[in-house]
Amino acid sequence: MELELYHYAIAITGGFVAAVMNTLAGYGSIITLTILMDVLGLPANMANGTNRVNILSNSLAGAIGYQQNGKLDLRNGKWILITVCVGAVCGVLLAINVSNDQFRAVFKYLIVVLFLSIIIKPKRWIKENSTEVKIPVWKMILFYFPIGFYGGFIQMGMGIIFLMAGVLVSGFTIIRANALKLVIIFLYTILSLIIFHFNGLVDWKIGAVLSIGTALGGYLTASYSSKIKNANLYAYRFLVVVVVAVLLYTFNVFSLFSF
Repeated sequence: MELELYHYAIAITGGFVAAVMNTLAGYGSIITLTILMDVLGLPANMANGTNRVNILSNSLAGAIGYQQNGKLDLRNGKWILITVCVGAVCGVLLAINVSNDQFRAVFKYLIVVLFLSIIIKPKRWIKENSTEVKIPVWKMILFYFPIGFYGGFIQMGMGIIFLMAGVLVSGFTIIRANALKLVIIFLYTILSLIIFHFNGLVDWKIGAVLSIGTALGGYLTASYSSKIKNANLYAYRFLVVVVVAVLLYTFNVFSLFSF
């Protein structure tokens, strides 16, 4: 489609807001996918592929921001990284073959589980130092392969799912988990984009426009959140707000207040 000036404004602004969500929590794709499908009129599968362009820029810029401020440490995360990436490739291969209706319906009830995991024992989320545990290979695969699969399939909400595993299973702080999350998403998004592109499911022009906002939002959010005192507490509060908002949106609660 031919983009008008207001399309650019919506895409860049929405991309920036989505990047803030993705960098600190997740579910920013609920904004970018809405823009791609409902504002720019892309079919769901095409939107799913095109969305990976701005995810790539967001994750790279955010990872750089965390790395420059000493919050990125990959020493104990390499096997998690590999496991998630393998799962993501499998998820992408499914995503290019499902219907638009299946794409829209797949994530609805997962957000309830995520919400419960976040509000139960909140002190696990706001610790200032990592209490990393060495988990068995089978346990790592059990948790992280499905997360990668889900991220490759739909991406929306993957960040929050990864944070749940990183904080509750691996013992990372929420900021450390966020930094590792962005590196992992960047790597498997490269693979995802290649697959989506060769299946004709990427609109690079629209993806590039969204990427302007997501790159800026990702870098600034990572940089500032790394310097703020009690950053883990603020990130946790933001995560709760995002998940509650998504929960209400997913189950159409907001529609009860429309006139």
